[in-house]
Amino acid sequence: MVTIRKAVDADRPGVWQIIEPVLAGGDTYVFEPGSSEQEMLDYWFSPEKHVHVAEDGGAILGTYWLKPNQPGLGDHVCNAAYMVSPAAQGRGIGRLMAEHSLDEARRLGFTAMQFNFVVASNTAAVCLWQSIGMEIIGTIPDAFRHLQLGPTDAYIMHRKL
Repeated sequence: MVTIRKAVDADRPGVWQIIEPVLAGGDTYVFEPGSSEQEMLDYWFSPEKHVHVAEDGGAILGTYWLKPNQPGLGDHVCNAAYMVSPAAQGRGIGRLMAEHSLDEARRLGFTAMQFNFVVASNTAAVCLWQSIGMEIIGTIPDAFRHLQLGPTDAYIMHRKL
């Protein structure tokens, strides 16, 4: 059974086992394929983030984080990022984490969620985010250099909590 919990330092190697192949695809995240483990784990686990993992039988299948999208007077809107292990795709892990993150964002006092950069060709993610109430509120033309498709639009997505 899949459970979602707050990540701890001991989860870092398991999270890296998700980040590395996701970045290698060059189709969903702006980080260069081949980015270093240290760089990416420092980014993913930076102090301002609330990091969670989805696990089943001790195996980490997915991870997400929440953080304020802006400091100060904009800190009531959160930003989030999600990754699912390629081996666990199609099992509903992304949806479980999305729903969990909405509850967690509310619990933390956020009043809205905003995704600043969703690659438009990542249709599975776009459909998932729309299914949990996120709306596309803007398009950034050719914002992403997709490794297979070339210049690709990115969406800004938002929803109130």
